[in-house]
Amino acid sequence: MTSTTTLAKNFATMKNFSLPGDGITRLAFSDEDWNARDFIIGLMKQAGLSIRIDSFGNIFGHKEGQNPHAPAVMCGSHIDSVPHGGNFDGVLGVLGAIEAINRMNKNGFINYNPLKIVVFMCEESSRFGVATLGSKAMCGELTVNEMKRLKDASNNSLYDVLLARNLHPDNVQKEIQLGDLKACIEMHIEQGKVLETLHKTIGVVTGIAAPTRMKLILTGKADHSGATPMGMRNDALCAAAEIIIAVENAAANSIRPAVGTVGIVKAAPNVMNVIPGKVELGIDIRSIYSQVKTDVTADVKKSIESITKNRNIDYKIEMLSNEEPVKLNPSVIDTIATICENKKITYHKMPSGAGHDTMHLAQLAPAGMIFIPCRDGISHNPAEWADMDDIEQGVNVLYETLCCLSSNK
Repeated sequence: MTSTTTLAKNFATMKNFSLPGDGITRLAFSDEDWNARDFIIGLMKQAGLSIRIDSFGNIFGHKEGQNPHAPAVMCGSHIDSVPHGGNFDGVLGVLGAIEAINRMNKNGFINYNPLKIVVFMCEESSRFGVATLGSKAMCGELTVNEMKRLKDASNNSLYDVLLARNLHPDNVQKEIQLGDLKACIEMHIEQGKVLETLHKTIGVVTGIAAPTRMKLILTGKADHSGATPMGMRNDALCAAAEIIIAVENAAANSIRPAVGTVGIVKAAPNVMNVIPGKVELGIDIRSIYSQVKTDVTADVKKSIESITKNRNIDYKIEMLSNEEPVKLNPSVIDTIATICENKKITYHKMPSGAGHDTMHLAQLAPAGMIFIPCRDGISHNPAEWADMDDIEQGVNVLYETLCCLSSNK
């Protein structure tokens, strides 16, 4: 069986670990997620990796090096999904990393530095409203109080969910220290259409945009929709509509690239004949430039204050996360680019507009990312698709990169 056939078979198997319905629904710590984890652990063991699971549930597959005391090279991604998402987001980086290890075994490559293949838990924000939780925990950026504060739609705290999975939230601590890693690499679909538009096979990522995420609660007054004159209303949903446009305008009018999205709108009581008295908005602001993100966020807050004052609406902002954009390591970037040139694979150096677990590891070790194209730039959608030829090329580059980084140089 060729490596491409094996990869295609493994992607097909991963599709089975999902709730029924369109696309892939595999929320973090769900039964679907747990079954997928078991499958991935089985693949790691088949590749000869020893398995360790930390207190948060992150999975580490370890390949010993000639020097077991040398700093390790880490590679991996996540396997949880958004509701009705695709089968390549995150999964590509995990299956691709395992395949790279299989190729090392087949080709007789002996790594000097230990290799760690990781599955980061709870990368998507879909369940608890905050992204990249597994890598945050690993890097010492997640406290017990935060785990108790973060809750899902069923009002289950992250802390309690971890306990229910026989994990140990009270023992979550910084797994990675400065000097532990020689480098870390993540392969991922682009989740945009730059590579496809430019007809490039590989994206060499130079930096990762980071999100500022806010929960906004607007409180007006629920009144009868027929009996309340227009001038006597405190309509929280109308205020929300203005704020949604204000978020769009703040990002669109930024002096340097930024994006702003309101992805959650919950109105109450949410019936036809009652003026909405309460609305929750989920606001996501991102940029590769830290000051730009700060400025856009400030503009949005000013708009919220002005709009709610004009409409006599109370508001409360809860900051869910405020990540810092990161630049990836020039040496790792050059290593990936040189491999592409030597193998005559077309590539493009580019930033990532989406956040990834690597953004946290990059603060502790030289980091890089490899992108491959996804059809029409679609991701977080049942139509998400990556061509198997592009996946094969991505794995080729990942394999050569891991061999280079784990050699005694």
